[in-house]
Amino acid sequence: MPPELADLATELAAAASALGNALHPRTAASLARLVRIMNAYYSNLIEGQHTRPRDIERALVGDLDADETRRNLQLEAASHVRVQTIVDRLAADGQLREPASEEFIQFLHREFYDGVPESMLFVQSTRPDYRMKPGEWRSNAEDDVVVGRHRPPSSAHVEESMRHLSARFRFAEMGASTKIFAMAIAHHRLNYIHPFPDGNGRVSRLMSHAMAHAAGLGAHGLWSVSRGLARGLDSRNEYKSMMDLADTPREGALDGRGNLSLKALTEFVAWFLRVCLDQVRFMSSLFELNALGFRLRELVEHRYRLRPEAATLVEQLLARGELERARVPIVLGMAERSARRIVSELVELGLVGSATPKGPLSLQFTPTDSELLFPRLFPVT
Repeated sequence: MPPELADLATELAAAASALGNALHPRTAASLARLVRIMNAYYSNLIEGQHTRPRDIERALVGDLDADETRRNLQLEAASHVRVQTIVDRLAADGQLREPASEEFIQFLHREFYDGVPESMLFVQSTRPDYRMKPGEWRSNAEDDVVVGRHRPPSSAHVEESMRHLSARFRFAEMGASTKIFAMAIAHHRLNYIHPFPDGNGRVSRLMSHAMAHAAGLGAHGLWSVSRGLARGLDSRNEYKSMMDLADTPREGALDGRGNLSLKALTEFVAWFLRVCLDQVRFMSSLFELNALGFRLRELVEHRYRLRPEAATLVEQLLARGELERARVPIVLGMAERSARRIVSELVELGLVGSATPKGPLSLQFTPTDSELLFPRLFPVT
């Protein structure tokens, strides 16, 4: 990779580190829930499916549309949120496996389609009568597909190709910068192989999200590449055109050693990393974390018209990450009964919550509140 890409990787790592260090990890984990809904919205959009963020939020609590088509889109988006939640949790707990391994990629595909209606396992775009088996590679000649102008390797070669990809992109054997390059390259190579009859694009974006975590770019899940791939840098059509560019065959002996063009791959990597950097910067500017405490106070005091002490508690949770319930009266300087009343009001509004009924309190961010706190998080339309 040329030196300018090394500089780009360094810049991306620094920006992601700054974003990840701007909030307490517990608060960041709560905020990441909103980001996952945003990512699911854009992942659906890449597939040509428009599912509103509020409909995704509804699906996460089991409120599904009566129309089958819209209901299935909700379920796909909810699956993306659910699987990305698993990835984020594994990363936070230090249990994330090799993200480009055969086992992990099959796990992502299997988890994405876990519990979906039977109708969603049929590959409607090519063979409506063909039922896909989640987590299993294409293995028969009847599984061969064509994606636009791209003809992926035949099913007979998928297992061998995935074995090579898994070995080639083992993070355990890479340095920091190489991991960042590998995240971009593996995204294209997985889609090039197209190992599953359907769902490859979604799995590749979830794999890239996991690779970002493993490369030290995860920032507690506060950004993901899905939005950037859907929007591009200058045009919404860039993703498909850049993927198509990276499919270019080698152009002579000086254009790499494989059957694909090294020059085209380098252009794709540069574009992919710029998209990632653009997204990290966007999320940093969107959250305006230095002023988040002020916006939370505005939300509590002016939209919900709660007492100033309620806003103080929210600010404390923002700074501390979490707070034992028994310490709330001390922190607020109030009687225990009054402090409990404030906690109950905030919990009822969804601004504060805990993992268990008596567990430590932490901030909760909802799509409804995000319209005031982070007005550019979701598209206006």
